[in-house]
Amino acid sequence: MKRYTLLFSALAAPSAVHATVFMSPEQAQAVMFPGEVLRPDPRQLSDDQVSAIRKASGESPLHRDLKVWRASSGGWFIVDEVVGKHEFITLALALDATGAVKSVEILDYREAYGSQVRDPRWRAQFAGKRAGQSLQLGHEVKNISGATLSSKHVTDGVRRLLATYAIVLAHNS
Repeated sequence: MKRYTLLFSALAAPSAVHATVFMSPEQAQAVMFPGEVLRPDPRQLSDDQVSAIRKASGESPLHRDLKVWRASSGGWFIVDEVVGKHEFITLALALDATGAVKSVEILDYREAYGSQVRDPRWRAQFAGKRAGQSLQLGHEVKNISGATLSSKHVTDGVRRLLATYAIVLAHNS
């Protein structure tokens, strides 16, 4: 009887989460802004800014503390999180001095499935996107079979961070 109980317990156990840190914010800065100096420029979002970001992007910020660095070229580096299926995905967004996406990196992925969002070809779809442009999964951004929720949430997160740039950072350049 013990053997059957053990087998049933193993089958009923929740699947393990595979947390993987792919790079630190400092490593991402070096990749996304090679040879540039970045200085921290953290911001605290106000209630009005949170409301404006939600209205502009359709997404609410998960945190009021905005982790931002300013590049010597005038660009911006932002570290943020989105929820995958159950766990957080930490991403970095690099914007050029005009607010266009330079690149997106996945820093930390904690889900058991869906890590295909790390594929450089998929992330390259965001290059050149700006605040106010349509950015929807299945339209401007191709979905990844087997990573639908991660694809959707990373796309939503980039759209939200572009709105954050336009509302919070663009006027404080």
